[in-house]
Amino acid sequence: MPELTAAQLAKMIDHTLLKSDARAEDIRRVCNEAREYGFATVCVNGCWVPLAAECLADCDTQPIAVVGFPLGAATSLSKAYEAADAVRHGAGEIDMVLNLGAFRSGDPGEAESDIRAVVEAVAPVPVKVILETCLLTADEIVAACKLAQSAGAAFVKTSTGFSSGGATVEAVRLMRQTVGPGMGVKASGGVRSREDALKMIEAGANRLGTSASIAIVTGGKSSGSY
Repeated sequence: MPELTAAQLAKMIDHTLLKSDARAEDIRRVCNEAREYGFATVCVNGCWVPLAAECLADCDTQPIAVVGFPLGAATSLSKAYEAADAVRHGAGEIDMVLNLGAFRSGDPGEAESDIRAVVEAVAPVPVKVILETCLLTADEIVAACKLAQSAGAAFVKTSTGFSSGGATVEAVRLMRQTVGPGMGVKASGGVRSREDALKMIEAGANRLGTSASIAIVTGGKSSGSY
């Protein structure tokens, strides 16, 4: 893999703040960090999208929002509305959580239609589908990737960062092998260092979700979580 510059790496990072107790000043801080380092996006909960959009209005970094987060257990109608509302307020991408319960209950049609409802509600805005790979078998990861692809999603994403585990090289590699070169793969949860980031990229990720973004691009260390 060719060596990536700090600027190239920054353009692959969704600088993330999804803690429930995040304050307005925290959102402004991560937006300012994203502007300084040139991160691709700032990923926030939906209520913070208007503020993030305001803070990022005159730069290339765009705000993005999570939907149905972190459980994925909301109705398709509510997810679609939440996603459309975030886009109305300035979100440039949507990271939605798979309806894991429906998927693991053997109802792939319901899980696929759930994704499709969000995709259609915000088209042409790209949608990433969070699979929560730590809870899935390898066969289930493959099946979930195919569902997301069939439903028109732009990316598959490993994790919320709020479950029992985050991204692994093995899961990212399997996701890339399944979706091929034409779909995005986002590694998130537990990506805390430049070394972590490069391993995920080598495995096939072309986007990284992390709160340790500055440590990754500067080669420093971070104890922060997703």
